[in-house]
Amino acid sequence: MKIFVSLLSALFVFAFAAGAADGAKGKLFHCVSFKFKEDVTDAQKKEVAKAFAALKTSIPQIMSLDYGTNVSKEKFDKGFTHMFVLTFANEADRDVYIGHAEHKKFGSMLGGKLAEGGVFVVDFVSQ
Repeated sequence: MKIFVSLLSALFVFAFAAGAADGAKGKLFHCVSFKFKEDVTDAQKKEVAKAFAALKTSIPQIMSLDYGTNVSKEKFDKGFTHMFVLTFANEADRDVYIGHAEHKKFGSMLGGKLAEGGVFVVDFVSQ
């Protein structure tokens, strides 16, 4: 019985470790949120969103790009109103995106539009 329990425990640990390793191979999600200055118009915000969405057509490493404005009723947004979620196959593809000329061009168009600390980025690998 002791051998069976030890073997079962070893299999469980192996299966758990294998599952964790598989999770590390999941897609990478790049989440970007903006907090705009108060004087930025709705038209300017739409221009930013349209330009961000257009990155999907110019950077082939982006698997998907979804975005929208905050509709949460929880009031934990800290003034961040716009969220963009990009999916990449892996970190290397995300790194190509970060260094891509079109991404840098997009970043320059944000000049003067974001509030102090007005960009929030979180990347994670799906588990």
